[in-house]
Amino acid sequence: MSRLIVLLGNYGSGKTEIAINLAVRGARQGLRTLVIDLDKVNDYFRMSDKVSLLAQKQIRLVSPTFAGRGVTPSSMSAAVASAFTDNWDLVIFDVGGDAAGALSLGRYHEDLAAYPGQKEVYDIVNVFRPMSESPEKILKLMAEMEGFARQRVTGFVNNSNLLTYASADDLRRGYEVIADTSQRSGIPVVHTTGRREFLEEFLSDGRDPRFIGEPIPLETYIHRSWEAFTREGF
Repeated sequence: MSRLIVLLGNYGSGKTEIAINLAVRGARQGLRTLVIDLDKVNDYFRMSDKVSLLAQKQIRLVSPTFAGRGVTPSSMSAAVASAFTDNWDLVIFDVGGDAAGALSLGRYHEDLAAYPGQKEVYDIVNVFRPMSESPEKILKLMAEMEGFARQRVTGFVNNSNLLTYASADDLRRGYEVIADTSQRSGIPVVHTTGRREFLEEFLSDGRDPRFIGEPIPLETYIHRSWEAFTREGF
């Protein structure tokens, strides 16, 4: 059965890194994989910077940041529509962390509703980002994103980290906040993600697997320093 995954979340939550990792993992499994980048405003973590990497792994990328290189709004729309008309095994939507990105997804709500395969909508949470530090803030932002995107979140992903200063303690802090958020909302935690060594240390603690989900060790494809990240304000 084909599978479609929508990644929502705040700026800096790690949606793009997770999208690339999920796509690469799918391609390694022999799945025909399509990644659609709907982030129209955030040039800091651009999916289009990884065109050659994705092409090498037989992953097709559709991105609005190709504007000026032969991609028009109409051809972009047609390319996105291929997610619903072509025979892809895995489709990943990387949605921008603002209203514009979510609204870009919202225009396809009828296609998403009619999607015949397995559809999942994940809220990627990094509790060290603004508007994500507490269950109240996470749920408020999630509701706003759901409204713009016209989709309901089906699972949380704990991707809590401080970039180059990351440690297993980041995932521990994220676990506490997201477990509380999951219990309040009834939305399950589907994944905990992070660099392999930190993820393994975190998992050795023996916490409740209901609030961990399937652990996914991440390869680092996008290199940014925490200092530059916070300085840019994204």
